[in-house]
Amino acid sequence: MAALGISALRAGARGAAAQRSLASSTPAQETQSNAAHSEAGAQTQSPLNYEEYRTLVEPIFLKKREGGVRCYDCHSMLVTRLRLQPFLPGDSSWTEEQSRQNFVFVSQLVAPNDPLSSPLLLHPLASEAGGDPVHTGGKFWKSQADPEWQMIAAWIRHSSPGTPTIPRASSAPANALSFEIFKTRIEPIFLKNRPGHARCYGCHSEYSRSFHLEKLVPGAADWTTDQSHRNFQNILQHVVPGDPASSGLLIHPLAPEAGGDPFHSGGHQFQSQNDPDWLTIADWVRGARTETNPDSSRKSVALIYVTNSAADTIDVIDPTANTVVQVIHGIELPHGITFSPDGARIYVSNESESVLDVVNRESGEILRKVPLSGRPNNIAITKDGRRVLVGIRAPQGALDVIDTVSLTRIKSSPVDNVHNVYVTPDGKFAVSGSLEGKSATVIDLKTDQIAWKLNFDQSVRPMAFEANPDGTTGRIFVQLSNFNGFAVVDFAKRSEVARITLPAEPGGFGIAEGRVNTPSHGIGVAPDGKSLWVNSSLANAVFEYSLPDLELAGHTALPLVHPLGSAPTSSVPEWITFTPDSKLVYVSNSGGRSISAIDTKSRKLVAVIPVGEVPKRINTLALLAP
Repeated sequence: MAALGISALRAGARGAAAQRSLASSTPAQETQSNAAHSEAGAQTQSPLNYEEYRTLVEPIFLKKREGGVRCYDCHSMLVTRLRLQPFLPGDSSWTEEQSRQNFVFVSQLVAPNDPLSSPLLLHPLASEAGGDPVHTGGKFWKSQADPEWQMIAAWIRHSSPGTPTIPRASSAPANALSFEIFKTRIEPIFLKNRPGHARCYGCHSEYSRSFHLEKLVPGAADWTTDQSHRNFQNILQHVVPGDPASSGLLIHPLAPEAGGDPFHSGGHQFQSQNDPDWLTIADWVRGARTETNPDSSRKSVALIYVTNSAADTIDVIDPTANTVVQVIHGIELPHGITFSPDGARIYVSNESESVLDVVNRESGEILRKVPLSGRPNNIAITKDGRRVLVGIRAPQGALDVIDTVSLTRIKSSPVDNVHNVYVTPDGKFAVSGSLEGKSATVIDLKTDQIAWKLNFDQSVRPMAFEANPDGTTGRIFVQLSNFNGFAVVDFAKRSEVARITLPAEPGGFGIAEGRVNTPSHGIGVAPDGKSLWVNSSLANAVFEYSLPDLELAGHTALPLVHPLGSAPTSSVPEWITFTPDSKLVYVSNSGGRSISAIDTKSRKLVAVIPVGEVPKRINTLALLAP
C-alpha cells in the first residue's frame, strides 16, 4: 500500500473499471444520498457563492461536448469524486435541493481563491496548458483562455478571503470512523503475510510514506494503543467516509482490472473487491460516518434495519436523515430480523450457524445464540413479545418457537418447508409460506395447531396483510414464483379470490438478472392501511395500489445498476418496509447494494442509501417518542 496521495478527481479514471465488481456496481445515486445530511454544515463554512455556482457554473456540466456527451452523463452514473445528482424522472435539470447537494461535492474540488490548485479546473484541462495528465472524460479545455475555464476561475477567485474552506472528504474527523474497529479488524491486515507479497507494514513503516504506520516496538507483534491512535489519524487522510470506491486506502492496492489504480509499488494486494480483507476495510469505511450515537437514535421515531444477506453485517438507517447510523457486525448470512416490544433486543436468524442471534440494540453486542432445529429463514414475533417464531427451511420443515424469557427453543412444530413466517394483525395466528410446498399454512397461536392450509400452483413468496376495521385479518396479499403480481386471499373464506397482474410497462428487466422465475418480490401494506406497495424486478420499480379497492395508483422507478460494457440492469428489489407514519416506504435493492427511500405521497425517490452486500430482509423498529 504505497503512497496513497491521489488526484481528487482521479476516481473518474477508474469509475468504469470499478463497475466490474458487485461491490461497486451501484449507481452513483447511492453515495450521493449520503451527502445531504452534511450539506447545511458544509455550506455555512463555504467561501464560495452558491447563487453564482447555480447560474454560471452548473450549466457547464450540462453542455454537450464532442460526441454529444455531457459531464452529467458520466458524473451522475459512475462513482467519481465529482458527483452530480441524477435528475428526477421527467426532469431535464436539477431541483434546488439537488443543486445544493451538487454544490457540496463541487466545493470539495475547489481551492478557494486559487484556480490553479483546484482539481475542478485542472482535471479537464489539457496537460500542455497545465492540467492533469489524464481525464477519462477527455480534455475539453485546450487552454486557460477558454471562456468556460475563465468563468469557473473567476467564481473561485471571488471566494470570500479568510473564510475557512470546506473540509475535504478525505480529512474526516476522528470520530467519523470507529477506532475500536480499526484496531481490532483493520490494523491486523497491515501485518498480515500474504503469499507472494511483502506485508503492508514492511514498506509503510518507513517515515517517507504518505500512508505511514508506526514502527513496532522491538520484540512486539502489535502496536501499542498510542501507536494505533497515530496510525488511525494517518489513515483518515486516505479514506472517504461512507465511500470505499473513492478511498485511496482501498483503491491503491487493488488490481487495476478490479477497479484499482494503474500502479501500486507494493503490488496488487487485493486481486478483486471480493477479497475478504478488502471487504473488511470497505465495510468499516462504509459505516464510517455512522457510528452509533445514542442521543441521535432517541430523537428518531423509528429505525430501519437491513440484513445484508451475503455479508456478516446489518445496517441501521435513521429515516429522519436517511443515513446509516449503526452497523452491527458478526452475524454471517443474516436472514430475518425482528424486535422485542420495548426495542431493547433485536432477533436475527443466522443461516451460517443455524441459530437465532439475540442482539443488544444500543451496543450491537450479540447477547445469546439460541440453537435451532435446522437452517433458518425468516422470523416473526408474537404481539406479546413472548415468542419468536423461526421458519426452518428443510425437507421436513418446521416452525421453531423461541421463548424470549429463557431464550431457549421450546417447541418445533412440523410445517411445510418454511421460507417466510408472519403474525397476523390481530396477533391470533401465524402464517407460514413454503416454496417447495407451494402452500400457506395458518397456525392458531392459542393452541399451536394448524387452523387451515391453502395450496397454490406456484411457490409462495412474501406476503402482506390487510386488517379489518375491528383489527382482525381481512385479506392476505401473496406473491408467487413465476408471476409478476400477487394473489388475493380472503382470510375469512380461506380461499384465493383474485390475482392481480402488475402492468407490463415499465419493463425490459429480469432476464439478465436471472429473476424471471421471481419477477415480483417484496410487498407491504402501509401502516395507515391505505395503500399496498409491490416490487417488480421486471419493471425495476415499485407499484402502489390503493386500499381497499386495489386500484393502481402509480409506480416509482428504482435505481439502475450499470455493468461495464452492458446495458443497465435492475437493482433487483427484494423487500419493503415503512416508517410508522406511512410517509416513507423503503425498498431493499439487492443488486444495487442500496436501499431506496420513497415519499409515499408523491411517489418520488428521495434517497438511495448505500448498505452492505446483497441487502434483502428489511424491517422497521418503532421507537418510543422522546
